[in-house]
Amino acid sequence: MNKKIDKKIVGFQVKTEEQKQEEIESNIVQMHEKVSRPEQLEGATYKIKTPLSDHALYLTINDIILNPGTDHELRRPFEIFINSKNMDHFQWIVALTRVISAVFRKGGDCTFLVEELKAVFDPQGGYFKSGGRFMPSLVAEIGWAIEDHLQNIGLLAPAELTDHQKKILDEKKADYTAKTGDDGAGGEFPTSAELCKKCAVKASIMMDGCMTCLNCGDSKCG
Repeated sequence: MNKKIDKKIVGFQVKTEEQKQEEIESNIVQMHEKVSRPEQLEGATYKIKTPLSDHALYLTINDIILNPGTDHELRRPFEIFINSKNMDHFQWIVALTRVISAVFRKGGDCTFLVEELKAVFDPQGGYFKSGGRFMPSLVAEIGWAIEDHLQNIGLLAPAELTDHQKKILDEKKADYTAKTGDDGAGGEFPTSAELCKKCAVKASIMMDGCMTCLNCGDSKCG
């Protein structure tokens, strides 16, 4: 579109590529405490059912979309809510959700919350989930749920084994089943498997004189 200049040109300046990039970056909205909450947010709800209570917990994480429709579009967690019919843990759950929501809105890297929460142990002992995963505490399971959400929105990359590693673990599982006859009774891992200290799944077996996890591949023999 042509634009008519009515005044006399007294000077001009050609912007460099660096100046253009700085102008673009200055218009990019980053996550910080002053970002106002939109009227509507997208989110997901996760059900947490534990043997510690007859009632499930429902964890909802709402996300905010920054710079929508641009090359710098980013989805970030904005707030978290936890609801349940069981009111025994009401006080610490409210405190936890407020602190986590504040960290989300602070900006920067919030993925550290996952490891911090997953490392919380209940002094009365944890429990096993279906599939053999051990949960050291209810707080740790909240950490697992947050990790799943961060992976779903692309903020946290899932730790996946390579095809070569998966092939080796499948061979080890087949050898173990052939030697012991333990096929897992329809489960994913042998029933005699022990708890892996790295991934907290009952999938660690003794093979070739070394404990090896069939879930994450962790081995004392490297």
